[in-house]
Amino acid sequence: MRMVFRWFGEGNDSVSLTKIKQIPGVEGIVWALHDIPAGEIWPLDRIQEVKKQTDLYGFHLDVVESVNIHESIKLGSADRDVYIMNYLETIKHLASVGVKVICYNFMPVFDWVRTDLFRSLPDQSTALFYEKEKVTAMDPLELVRKIAANPDYTMPGWEPERLKR
Repeated sequence: MRMVFRWFGEGNDSVSLTKIKQIPGVEGIVWALHDIPAGEIWPLDRIQEVKKQTDLYGFHLDVVESVNIHESIKLGSADRDVYIMNYLETIKHLASVGVKVICYNFMPVFDWVRTDLFRSLPDQSTALFYEKEKVTAMDPLELVRKIAANPDYTMPGWEPERLKR
């Protein structure tokens, strides 16, 4: 087993790679390119840019998250083959930098949901938090409005152009 830490990327995460490097035992970064819409090919140069950033700290990139499945694939639409080919090309690009695990969410419409992005814990740290009761009671359009109102962070599956639809 190898310990990794989730990093949202340079300029998109309040926790820097310098700080992550201080966590004993962390060998790798779980990462993503949050600004790439579902169905688009992840450009090799962007992937290599993340590798260069993490190489400076000796981290591996074995795990990538949020290579999202386009809705056309999920729905079996006529244009799905284009998006399947794009996904395969992205897999090849990721493999070229050593990625071994690709995580994705196959949920319709939303990639993922949390009720709190900065839940304070007893030790003064923060964490993502999910409360089923809050999500069940929530109006989906209100959820979209809340996410859209926070332009400081982009999150996979919650890209501004996707939220408009």
